[in-house]
Amino acid sequence: MKVLIILCLLLYAAAMLFILLYSLAQAHLLYRFRRYLKQGSNATPPAPEVWPMVTVQLPVYNEKYVVERLIDTVAALDYPAAKIEFQLLDDSDDETTQIIQQSIQQYPHLPFRHIRRQDRSGFKAGALRYGLEQAKGEFIAIFDADFTPSPTFLKQTVPHFSHPETGMVQTRWAHLNKGYSILTRLQAFALDAHFYIEQVGRSSLNAYINFNGTAGIWRKATILDAGNWQDDTLTEDLDLSYRAQLKGWRFKYLPEVESPAELPPVMSALKSQQFRWTKGGAESAVKHLGSVLRSRAPLQTKCHATAHLLNSSVFVAVLLASLASIPLLWAKVNNLLPLVVFNAGAVTLLSFAVISLVYFQANAMGNVSQSKRTGGFLLYFPLFLSISMGLALHNAVAVWEGWSGRKSPFIRTPKFNLEARQHKWQENFYLNIRMPYTTYAEGLLGLLFLGVAVWGIVQQEYGMLVFHGMLALGYLLVFYHSYQSYRKI
Repeated sequence: MKVLIILCLLLYAAAMLFILLYSLAQAHLLYRFRRYLKQGSNATPPAPEVWPMVTVQLPVYNEKYVVERLIDTVAALDYPAAKIEFQLLDDSDDETTQIIQQSIQQYPHLPFRHIRRQDRSGFKAGALRYGLEQAKGEFIAIFDADFTPSPTFLKQTVPHFSHPETGMVQTRWAHLNKGYSILTRLQAFALDAHFYIEQVGRSSLNAYINFNGTAGIWRKATILDAGNWQDDTLTEDLDLSYRAQLKGWRFKYLPEVESPAELPPVMSALKSQQFRWTKGGAESAVKHLGSVLRSRAPLQTKCHATAHLLNSSVFVAVLLASLASIPLLWAKVNNLLPLVVFNAGAVTLLSFAVISLVYFQANAMGNVSQSKRTGGFLLYFPLFLSISMGLALHNAVAVWEGWSGRKSPFIRTPKFNLEARQHKWQENFYLNIRMPYTTYAEGLLGLLFLGVAVWGIVQQEYGMLVFHGMLALGYLLVFYHSYQSYRKI
């Protein structure tokens, strides 16, 4: 029994150490972001004397709710008509294709090309690669189906390619439906930390950043030089980003340029997105981490790239630490380990403090009063942490599949266009109604940690009460909202 407890202690310590090291990297990014705020935003370089040719790629697969809005939005882009072309990269097998054909007829003066493939091989990466072969543009702008870029997008981004080594320019995601529900608010809470703190921090360090799959623009030569779009990971954007930057291309991030998009309003859609992101991140880590560590990049760049590529592994650490904490709590109640062991665990509070500061800073961005920002943070941050913990099992499975090389298809995130109020989310044709086994496991874990928390109170042992309470709340909330969305209640 003592050997088992020591093994659990080592597992818990290793998981919490990983989280601590990751939080220290986040702390450095927060410091760099604060410096960026003092220095001011990026100034847009002068417009080129002759605007270059731009191809706007719109990868689409079964997007009947949002594709018409997408076409209307990009048709309004302010750019010389002779210097732009639009590619509708349409892999759909439903009425989306007919909607596209009807919509582009409204813009006979614009060069829309409706491109169909014989099959969906390579998924999004395959569609982008196929379109690139036919693209006339020197630069390639990419928008997913739920994005609504402003008319000035190209004139705000293209001038930043004045430096010949600049290979990609990424803009900041904004949120069309942030206020739709608690779930969308929590997603905005999380994404803002990435698009403000992480992207700005890494960019200011000249460390590796990533193209976020959409709302960015590439130099075509960069894509080709880096080996083109590849489909051996579920995050073709992160994969290409690292291949390009390892080749020496520079990336530019523009937090002041907003690109609004839709947030998944239901848990099943969010889980689909999270699974793809976390598994693809793990696959990209397997593919590129060795190359990063062997490269001639500065040590600081290597450290942040390591944290970046391994960020999805935090869910594995949370899952392992939570499970190992149960026998450790039992050991503490029964005096089977020295008290100093548990006192040393207080250092993990540093991780919590850093993450709190990161999300507080991200939440503070925006045109709202200080009292509303603080109130919003106090309300949403505990919920965000709890639900993040509740997603640990689901995302840890994705990470494990990525590490082990198990392949799975690219599952698109269903889009809704609920802002138009034309239908309820329950009526969405694309929602998956098959509930995976992990959802039942999440419910059981919620009950388990609830029982552990209650047992700790009975034993008057409160050291892990907050941790276990948040785990119970997170797993039960994830289970409830998952069940609701899969069953379309």
